Amino acid sequence: MLSLLNMGATSRSKLFRLTALRQARRPIRRSLIRRRDLTAVTIPATNRNILKPKMSTRPLRVRRLGRMEYGAALAIQKETELAVRDRLQPDTLLLVEHPHTLTRGRGARDGGIMAAAEILRERGISVFETNRGGKVTYHGLGQLVGYPIINLSPEREDVHRYVRDLEEALMRTLTDFRIESFRIKGLTGVHTTNGKVAAIGVHIARWVTTHGFALNVNTDLSFFDLIIACEGEPVASMKEILGRELSLWEVEDSIITRFAEVFEMMPEDSLESEVWSLESRNERQTLFEPRLQILDS
Repeated sequence: MLSLLNMGATSRSKLFRLTALRQARRPIRRSLIRRRDLTAVTIPATNRNILKPKMSTRPLRVRRLGRMEYGAALAIQKETELAVRDRLQPDTLLLVEHPHTLTRGRGARDGGIMAAAEILRERGISVFETNRGGKVTYHGLGQLVGYPIINLSPEREDVHRYVRDLEEALMRTLTDFRIESFRIKGLTGVHTTNGKVAAIGVHIARWVTTHGFALNVNTDLSFFDLIIACEGEPVASMKEILGRELSLWEVEDSIITRFAEVFEMMPEDSLESEVWSLESRNERQTLFEPRLQILDS
């Protein structure tokens, strides 16, 4: 059997769409959601607990970083990882939007980035090597990236469960926007009949997690043409599926709620959220460069 990477783009797309349609055929139930323009929507059976959040006193610190260069966000990740590992601060969820960036995971191979270095420079795209799992992925404007930095010990010392829980939180978020999504056996991430809408790549050391997920909200999907993403499956965005642009802040709100539900935590917004609430929620600029210069020195 030919590998997916040896197949033409059209053939790969047809194969993944066929697989996606098969995965989407699952029992559903009807649940009421309080919306003025909606009386009932169908919710996938995998999300049947979505309206039954569990109460927990385990805190989750949330930091909305706005738009931030990848290297600067990576410095915050490292600082936060040490603090969480040493129990100096609670589990933390970083939410950020990056400028155009390609990252290479531990599974990346030569040829994963198809564009020449000159083209990347012309388009203002940075490239970073990372210690996360996975291959090459794209981060950019209109994409919401989440870095959960949480201690899985002792109750959640299970890597596969952690990845499945990330997928579940993203699937519940998509349900909030009336988008049906699902897993595909053997693949990581969240899929729709249009294509893969969220990628996941994590790193775990001493049971403390770093890196995380990338959800295509208003993403320009043409940038994925520069790489071979994961197994070459087609990609999608929430904007493409719904036919309208979404507020990243609104999607962040949903992710925070659903992440806290799945991981049984109580979210608490930190200083960044308070600062962003005073700014225009549509203008996402880096406000924390002075602090980052101190971290990098």
